[in-house]
This record gives sequence, C-alpha cells and structure tokens, in this order.
Amino acid sequence: MNLTTDLLLHAYSVGVFPMAEHREDDEIFWVDPKRRGIFPLEDFHVSRSLAKRIRRGEYEVSVNRAFPQVVSACADRAETWINSEIHARYQDLHAMGHAHSLEVWHQGVLSGGVYGVSLGGAFFGESMFSRRTDASKVALAYLIDRLIQGGYALCDTQFLTAHLASLGAVEISRAAYKAKLDIALRQDADFARPNLPTPQLLLQRMTQTS
Repeated sequence: MNLTTDLLLHAYSVGVFPMAEHREDDEIFWVDPKRRGIFPLEDFHVSRSLAKRIRRGEYEVSVNRAFPQVVSACADRAETWINSEIHARYQDLHAMGHAHSLEVWHQGVLSGGVYGVSLGGAFFGESMFSRRTDASKVALAYLIDRLIQGGYALCDTQFLTAHLASLGAVEISRAAYKAKLDIALRQDADFARPNLPTPQLLLQRMTQTS
C-alpha cells in the first residue's frame, strides 16, 4: 500500500487509522475498533500526586519543538506499530500542520511526550512515551488543556487502557464515536492558538472543568 498524507487524512475523517504489526513489517493495515477510547475533554482527572508533580514545575513543557524525536521515542520499544513508512508520513503531516507533538523536558533532556493528528475540531492521539515519573501524564494534562483552549470537541485515544482510564478516558461504541467525529470535523479548532499555561493556571483550569 502506498500510504499518502491524503489517504491518511481521509482515513481519520471516516474514523479509521493505520498500524503495522511491528517496526520491520512493511505491510500496513487499517483499524476501525468496535469500541473506541476517547477523553471527554471536561473530565480529565488530575490526581493529587499529579497535581503536586505539575505544581513543582520540575518539567518544562513545549509544543512542536521536537516532533520527530517524540515519534521516534514512541517507537523505541520492544513492540511498536510504527514502521518506517508510518513514521515518515507523520513527519509529512507535521510539516503540513496536521500533526503535533507536546514535549516534556527535564533539565534539557526529552523525558516524555505525546503526538497526534489534528483535523477540524478532532484530535487523534497516536502515541505517548515516558522516561521519567509522570512525564506522559504531565504531557496529557497540557494536551487536554490545549485542546479545550483551542476549541476542540473530540480527543480520540483509539483504545482504552487502564492508564488512560485512570486519567478520565472512557470507551464508547463505534457508532457513538463516529457521531462525535462528524460533529467535531465541522468545527474550526486551532492547535497553535493557545499559549502554554503556567503550572498554576493549568491546575486552576483543570479544577474548574473536572
């Protein structure tokens, strides 16, 4: 299959996404889960320990500063669905303004992050990684805040994991997901619009919306 950016964007618009069996597998297949994970944007859960971690300010957060490195870090594990073609096409989507990353740094070292695809008012979370305690949770907290401030209506997590569920993600039917997707795609959201909040402002917003 010749994976193109146009094909990728069309796939997301109809609710499917690509995967490979492993890093060295050239074959790509499309996934359309019967049950879909999403983050209800107003219900992101910041635990007491995560709030304490954010309040300390020990992590620096950035947006789109290191997109290739975030994708590479997400693929740097024993089992990954990110093969070389998928990796390359997401770089293309990033160059087009349709794929974004949020990075978490500790003393200048990339320590966590998340990346995904933006289309209309929908954000499709692809993968995340963490190399220090709570780094991926911090990344998700800042991501959810950015989506709310940027006018997004849907945050897709593809599948529901125990980790995501602990932060407020839920699972819905395929039909319910596609109904939400249809509404979100008609909205005009902007990932680049919001400024990064201070830790104090982020926690204040999260408290107000959760």
